[in-house]
Amino acid sequence: MRPEHDPRDDPPWAMQLVVRAEKADPPTHSAVCEAAATAVVELLTDPRAAGPDGEWAEPIREWESRRIRKVARRARGVRWPEVQELPGVTVDVNGAQVRAFVPSPVAEVPPQIAKLQVAGLDLPDDEDDPKPPPEPPYAAIALNPGVTITTGKAAAQCGHAAQLLLRQASAADVTAWMEGGLRVHLARDVPWDKCVEHATVAVRDGGFTEVAPGTMTAIAWIVR
Repeated sequence: MRPEHDPRDDPPWAMQLVVRAEKADPPTHSAVCEAAATAVVELLTDPRAAGPDGEWAEPIREWESRRIRKVARRARGVRWPEVQELPGVTVDVNGAQVRAFVPSPVAEVPPQIAKLQVAGLDLPDDEDDPKPPPEPPYAAIALNPGVTITTGKAAAQCGHAAQLLLRQASAADVTAWMEGGLRVHLARDVPWDKCVEHATVAVRDGGFTEVAPGTMTAIAWIVR
């Protein structure tokens, strides 16, 4: 099934996410997901984006008025320092480095980003040494165990979940989360059905890549 046309997507905008994935020492799947979500909320709460007169505020408003899209790409070698020159925020979470960029029209992605590969970013996880959750407050994000997606797709979905949480959770929860450093934890081996009932936000995919439109890919809530 193809996604329905949305008149707000004329033209489509997207936030680009670039993951550093060196051949010699790639990050884990979970770390990339957590870093992507963190990078998104760090950018959205940056004074350049959150302030009414911030230089990123207008592009953020324009992007959020449309169907929210994120595109995850990978960079290695000299490509990684090249993209650091573009407006955005870089985070390092458990050895995973991700940079979130100020959104722009899809047709106007800077060449340093446009030449980076989108498909094929799929990384293993260290199942034998899962990271414990941080001390509260933090954002818990769970991916749908019944849906198979690549690391790149999962990173984008976690970014969506963190963004929705930032915008839709209660003011008290968001304030606590921000004051706690906007930490994110990818919750694994959780009772999915029960968590869906109590989650603050749920991500339903637009269906442009990997999954059918409307698929619930991720949920999120704030732990205090």
